[in-house]
Amino acid sequence: MTGLVPVTRRALIARLRELGFDGPYTGGKHEFMVKGQLRLTVPNPHQAEIGKDLLIRLLRQAGISREDWEG
Repeated sequence: MTGLVPVTRRALIARLRELGFDGPYTGGKHEFMVKGQLRLTVPNPHQAEIGKDLLIRLLRQAGISREDWEG
């Protein structure tokens, strides 16, 4: 298994869609994506990549394993 690497916001959204999330939708200060009753806030890094630490927190909140993410 390879380690997690930083991703662009576009790549994050595309992969979340592949894993069953809908969106992103606007709301409040940040956009969010939805899967069932789960609402996941999508960060806006302003042209920067989403770092490994933030990616790990997002995956944990979304209930996505590293294997599923890398799959």
